[in-house]
Amino acid sequence: MTHDYSAIDWRFTVAPMLDWTDRHCRYFHRLLTRRARLYTEMVTTGAIIHGNRESLLGFSEAEHPVALQLGGSDPHDLAESIRIASAYGYDEYNLNCGCPSERVQRGSFGACLMLEADTVASCVRAMRDVTDRPVTVKHRIGVDDRSDYAFVRDFVGTVYDAGCRVFIVHARAAWLKGLSPKENREIPPLDRDVARRLKGDFPDCVVLVNGQIASVEESEREIASGLDGVMVGRAAYQNPWMLREVDERLYGEEESEVTRVEVVKAMTAYLEAGFADDTNAIRACARHMIGLTLGLPGARRWRQCLSDPKALEAHGPELLLYAWREAFGD
Repeated sequence: MTHDYSAIDWRFTVAPMLDWTDRHCRYFHRLLTRRARLYTEMVTTGAIIHGNRESLLGFSEAEHPVALQLGGSDPHDLAESIRIASAYGYDEYNLNCGCPSERVQRGSFGACLMLEADTVASCVRAMRDVTDRPVTVKHRIGVDDRSDYAFVRDFVGTVYDAGCRVFIVHARAAWLKGLSPKENREIPPLDRDVARRLKGDFPDCVVLVNGQIASVEESEREIASGLDGVMVGRAAYQNPWMLREVDERLYGEEESEVTRVEVVKAMTAYLEAGFADDTNAIRACARHMIGLTLGLPGARRWRQCLSDPKALEAHGPELLLYAWREAFGD
């Protein structure tokens, strides 16, 4: 199938994060940035093929552009997962070759796939055969003692030959033994220069760097260094207000005039329209929005109200508005 790639589509992306970037989080983030590319949590092929598809794959049209990150290592299952997911209209399918968790390793996918580049290539070919949307790969810069540049260059080269043209480089090696996923985000040395070298060796590819990028200003510096884009994770989740700067500073659009209270009202309307009786959805939205007021006087009260089970029971889908009024007034 024909696959179109425009590097600007990946200039700023929000990382897939387990338990964080669900559909409610993505809807919230989209209120702050029109252009950033958003990613789902990783969803395994087994879950898609055998699980509750609407729960796993459903999302709002307002979330576009949105990418589905897949976890798996069987080409047939990955292709079948894309066939199923295509009904939902995702803009991209991303193969996870970076997660180091033991659970993921037991499933023979994630970062351990970097040791099987030919398998990844077969997966990418099978995925590309069933969709005209971009098929991309997120990977580390090494695995355990295989952290020399030649290793990651050869991995990318093999996957490139299978047709992949977008590589999201988590700029740390994955240490598969003895470290938790959290430790794997902090202990292996950060080396973003590897992403720049890959861009130099594969100039027709879209190459993004991921790893400890804390601000839009830092994103600008990475892009100015020759990379096509960045993927930002925890910083965007913990301080989502930073996303308000993305469209103006990275895409040259007009400055966003959205206010925090407008975002709160929009999220309240979102809950009332589709999730008024869904306590889990309301609780999830409250959790995702805790960082919206980071650094403001009243932020502590905001957090307290959003985390209060009695307030959730009393106010339901209006919990967000209640918390805002308690912390900041009308």
